[in-house]
Amino acid sequence: MIYNTIFPERERFIERLQKEQILKQRGIVIWFTGLSGSGKSTLAQELEKKFHSKDLLTVVLDGDKIRKGLNANLGFSYSDRIENIRRVAEVSKLFFCTGIITIAACITPTREMQNTVRQIIGDDDLFEIYLNTPIDICEKRDVKGLYKKARNGQVKNFTGISSIYEIPKNPDIILNTANQSIEECSCLIFNRIINKIGLSEV
Repeated sequence: MIYNTIFPERERFIERLQKEQILKQRGIVIWFTGLSGSGKSTLAQELEKKFHSKDLLTVVLDGDKIRKGLNANLGFSYSDRIENIRRVAEVSKLFFCTGIITIAACITPTREMQNTVRQIIGDDDLFEIYLNTPIDICEKRDVKGLYKKARNGQVKNFTGISSIYEIPKNPDIILNTANQSIEECSCLIFNRIINKIGLSEV
């Protein structure tokens, strides 16, 4: 019927493997989780540079930037935060299924949110990195003054102050940017993951 030519069946779409072969890399999601100020965005940017130097295609989904665009309609209630993470995970899935190395930097404070990410992306395609940076170090790095506002009650539901952060159960890497340099951390991640994304692994 004519409808079949207008709306092709699912199996007629180009498969992920074919797209990965064009890019000569395997799509994967690298998900940074940790307190505000733990170094997620900084590490994501540094890691992207390393992949770029090897001619590998990446995209960075930064939590703060996502909230100014895709998730601008969401607040910071628990339900909104779950929806924020769900959307980022779904966008990440769209990218990695196209063969793109996707780097997400989101606080992802609760086990429920962390499990949502894992359920959407899947164990085989998720590389979870927990930044175990002490809160006092995170506060010292707080250029926006959010921790101070949170302690003064001016910011509600702030992770680490008025809202909990639950440590991931089985992260692939645990790093502490208080005693490990950004260069050291990015090299550790890069060396752990490079073999997972080469064409030989596709």
